[in-house]
Amino acid sequence: MLRRRVPVAPPAVLRRGAGPPTVVAVPGNGLSVDGWRAPTRLLGPDAAVVALPAHGLPARRDDRLDPGTNAERLLARLDDLGVRRTVLLGHSASCQVVAEAARRAPERVTGLVLVGPTTDPRAPTWPRLAGRWLATAVHERAGQVPLLARDYTHCGLITFARAMERARQHAIGDALAATTHPVLLVRGPDDHIAPADWLDRLAALRPGITATTLSAGAHMVPITHPHDLVAATGPFVARLRTR
Repeated sequence: MLRRRVPVAPPAVLRRGAGPPTVVAVPGNGLSVDGWRAPTRLLGPDAAVVALPAHGLPARRDDRLDPGTNAERLLARLDDLGVRRTVLLGHSASCQVVAEAARRAPERVTGLVLVGPTTDPRAPTWPRLAGRWLATAVHERAGQVPLLARDYTHCGLITFARAMERARQHAIGDALAATTHPVLLVRGPDDHIAPADWLDRLAALRPGITATTLSAGAHMVPITHPHDLVAATGPFVARLRTR
């Protein structure tokens, strides 16, 4: 008799070390902490992943899901983890969350790594966003589909859509321009959600922001190309850990 396998819900926090983490990642919209599991393992035992509503956790109907409110939740979670200062890592729409956290509490952040940051103002509508998602999806690895299906089911498609609607209305460039932290922008070469010229525009906002494109991958590089991602970001993170 075959037993039906029940998917295990992902945790709210993923950490390995006992002390306060010096690197904290936030999942993208609809994704779980498992999306950052491999990169944070490669970054070392003092790296952790924190889930937030829409970013790894289901949201209640009355939860506000704008990047600013989730930034405040993130700062509260850092308090819970005993974190005084840390490097923040974002992926996709969580880039907007960590950028807002850096703007609101600059003394808590030593730098930012933003992977596939959203949202390019040249694609402000749902149809244009969908077109970019489809153009990117054809380059993604099929092996990640079971993980994505579990994550989006756990988080909820309505929650995903609500959070994306608020992300569409948020200007990440304003948040980055208001900070002085070192920022590394990263994308895969087949990422049409975060095209190279969009990252170049963000990098031109002020000194201290740099952009790089990996040799392979699309939008989901934390899942599909963790070694390439850490090879590109590890030295940057290592410098900021000592501050």
